[in-house]
Amino acid sequence: MQKAVPYRGLELDYPRSLAVYDDYAQAQHAVDYLSDNEFAVSALAIVGTELRSIERVTGRLTRGRVAAAGAISGLWIGLFVGLAFALFSNDGQAGALFTTPPLGALFGLIWSQIGFTALTRGGTRDFSSVSQIVATKYEVMVEHRVADQARNLLAAMPA
Repeated sequence: MQKAVPYRGLELDYPRSLAVYDDYAQAQHAVDYLSDNEFAVSALAIVGTELRSIERVTGRLTRGRVAAAGAISGLWIGLFVGLAFALFSNDGQAGALFTTPPLGALFGLIWSQIGFTALTRGGTRDFSSVSQIVATKYEVMVEHRVADQARNLLAAMPA
């Protein structure tokens, strides 16, 4: 019975570490150099290691900001629903284009306030942010059968 591999095509045959770099551009440059020197780059992988989570705070969440964002989001959904009603109804109800956007905006505003109240109860999490997972090291891995060839080529790479 064959073992299931979750990322078929990404695995290497008995991988060996070729080099470790501080940023992705350096690792990419090494692989590019090997490619320029006719090395079989399908035997390589760049692996990000030492993962770090970074959260960038983008602003303070206020009731007004959340209300405006909820209303605008609801307006767009209402417009979409009204357009769908107008296009696909048998009696051509164009009036839906004028009633569903304000109703959607009201619905979005109300739900945004409910969510804001639940999220910031006790003064916690009243800011907006974006999160990202980044690697702090990039290791170039190579299949064992061509590891020596890759090491020799990289040793000749100009600084």
